[in-house]
Amino acid sequence: TALPAEPRLGSVELPRTLDQLRKAAAACRDRTWSRATIDTKAGLRSMYGPLGGPVVVMGPNNFPFAYNAVGGGDFASALAAGNPVIAKAHPGHPATTRILAEAAREALDGAGLPPASVQLLYHFEQQDGLRLVAHPAVAATAFTGSRPSGLALKAAADEAGRPIYLEMSSANPVFVLPGALDERGDGIAVELFESCTLAAGQMCTKPGLVIVPDGPAGLAFVDRVKTTFEAAEPAVLLGARVLEGLREAEARLARSGAELVAGGRTATGTGFRYNPTLFVLPGREFLKNPSAFQIESFGTLSLIVKAADAAEMAAIAASLEGHLTGSIYSHAGGRDEAAYAALEPALRVKVGRLLNDGMPTGVAVSPAMNHGGPYPATGHPGFTAVGFPAAITRFAALRCYDRVRPDRLPPELRDENPTGSMWRFIDGVWTRGPAGGDATTP
Repeated sequence: TALPAEPRLGSVELPRTLDQLRKAAAACRDRTWSRATIDTKAGLRSMYGPLGGPVVVMGPNNFPFAYNAVGGGDFASALAAGNPVIAKAHPGHPATTRILAEAAREALDGAGLPPASVQLLYHFEQQDGLRLVAHPAVAATAFTGSRPSGLALKAAADEAGRPIYLEMSSANPVFVLPGALDERGDGIAVELFESCTLAAGQMCTKPGLVIVPDGPAGLAFVDRVKTTFEAAEPAVLLGARVLEGLREAEARLARSGAELVAGGRTATGTGFRYNPTLFVLPGREFLKNPSAFQIESFGTLSLIVKAADAAEMAAIAASLEGHLTGSIYSHAGGRDEAAYAALEPALRVKVGRLLNDGMPTGVAVSPAMNHGGPYPATGHPGFTAVGFPAAITRFAALRCYDRVRPDRLPPELRDENPTGSMWRFIDGVWTRGPAGGDATTP
């Protein structure tokens, strides 16, 4: 993958992978994720449970541990919900996936689960992937990857009535308001460079679209970013297809009217290398054809848009597609409050995670995290691929029991709390107590 063993893989990604596996296991044991709901008067009880079939997991190329089809977050979520997994190894790291699958097999044996609870497939033809996600025995699919591949899988799954959860692409717009630009423009430029070049820009949360005020401060900001991009060494990419995609993105931006100000030249050295590349565009030109300028460029390529005023910034935000994240930098002393108030409502509905005064790279494994967003960043705005217990419910079915005899109910829905720590919604109150008791006391 050309990703460094240290610190990226050994000290960052592998500990993150273990952390999310442990959090998924804790959620599985606690059972609060199942949202057990009891209405004693109506005789109704409901909870989330397994889908009743395998979940297909297709991981991306850029996180060989944390997003691997075996051991990654989607894998952990599907298993925690009680589903078997059919994992499709990414061709960029098939041996890593095999090692993880061997570890999973040992864990299955130790837990007494059926060996086929985790199955592994390697590379296959595109049509086979479409057939797989549409197969009537498949309960759901999780996919992380490019928009063209994701949309093709979605079309096949939708036609067959099979659920599919997609994380496809995002430009992660960053808005820098005038006061912030005057106050700390040089610092924000450094943050932007560091965020864009992290992991050679091969992050789904890389800021690929930056909107700044036009004028002297905006031009100075562009010059500072340009200087840092030009001084950077070419980055080694994950593979040939990533480099091809960046060249295609360069051609698309240039063809649509953006100006190349840094990079764009052939990099030398071993491996698939790429020089950090920067384009600039007036806001009025962006608004003429917004869809051409917010397609994800997977790698160290970004576009800076110069907005004439706060109204044009808000118009740009309103023209955006769905993205994973959106960031707003504003003045620490409150100079930008009016501009923020005008911009935030338009941006808020376009992104899954809204940031203030920070770049979007870095996704914490937290119950409060939303690593998702409106279409086409994902296939559904109501779900997250990161954070437990929320990520588990993608692969669960809501099951209702109407006046079912107590001894026939699943443990989560009987009067006594099966774990003692599990939160249940009983007669309108969240509680750890028994059903039929004092539901007013948590």
